[in-house]
Amino acid sequence: MILDERPWISTLLTTLLGALALLGCQAKSSAPADAADTSTPPLTTAMAVDAPTSSELANATYEGLYDQPVTLADGGWEGEPYEPGAASRPTVGLVKHFWMSGDLDGDGTEEAVVLLWESGGGSGTENYVAAMGRRDGELVNLGTALMGDRVQLKEARIADGKIELDVVQAGPEDAMCCPSQKATRVWALGSDGLDEVASEVTGTLSIEDLAGPEWVLTHLNWDEPAPAEPEVIMVYEEGRLAGTSGCNRYFASVESGEMVGDLIVGPAAGTRMACPEELMALEDHYLAQLGEVSGFGFLAGKLGLSWSTDDSSGVMLFQPREQPAEESPAD
Repeated sequence: MILDERPWISTLLTTLLGALALLGCQAKSSAPADAADTSTPPLTTAMAVDAPTSSELANATYEGLYDQPVTLADGGWEGEPYEPGAASRPTVGLVKHFWMSGDLDGDGTEEAVVLLWESGGGSGTENYVAAMGRRDGELVNLGTALMGDRVQLKEARIADGKIELDVVQAGPEDAMCCPSQKATRVWALGSDGLDEVASEVTGTLSIEDLAGPEWVLTHLNWDEPAPAEPEVIMVYEEGRLAGTSGCNRYFASVESGEMVGDLIVGPAAGTRMACPEELMALEDHYLAQLGEVSGFGFLAGKLGLSWSTDDSSGVMLFQPREQPAEESPAD
């Protein structure tokens, strides 16, 4: 196993194993059982009854990853080991927390767009974007396109029938483990599948990428959803994090670390209202983890803050309020 010299990156990748790497240099071994999440996706456009559903996509057949198509089962697929009895084998999974729909071919009905990850057992994770639609009532993979190795997704949309993804990817001088280049990339659906028709570099990842939206906590850890009420909120502005932590308002200083994606968060302070025990427990839990944050990255449009203590570690996930979730179409 290849480990990054920065412990928070190894922690982050271990936590997100089998979904999509947020950051860092760590090998993956195999897909987890819950590689797909068929619950309400956070990123979506206007709905249509004809758009393939999340559960359909978690069990669909996809081409363009290998010489032969692969059919997912509950969001995951594993091939045969490369060598008899070996642990390394080709694996594919549907990225959690992502689904959007829109008319990609101008026929008046909507297609669905999902993300896939693929690993051959090495240190890299290839990420793909796939378009799925219905043809004569059958679910069809209309196109699958390679995004690249360990590409992070900041934001996604369908505009003028094209898939537009704001990503963080490896720049010319970046190690593949540690992408820093921001870009907007555009795919269009053609007769031969998805074609990348535009790509524009937009800058370098920095702490200022935390600015703009009001971040709503969705997960205290990858597998630990945060309560819907009360909302825990985080806002970044000029070297400071502030928001509500379940009961009180809080603020804490924050600055960049030595490398792209590193964060140094100072002790949190705030108001001192007393609230019911369960709210105070949530607040204490969140603020304790916030004080141990050491890095950030993006996963399917969500912000991930990696934290680590002496006896535990994980990733908190935040949804930007400017992209409210909508329910996926019913099966």
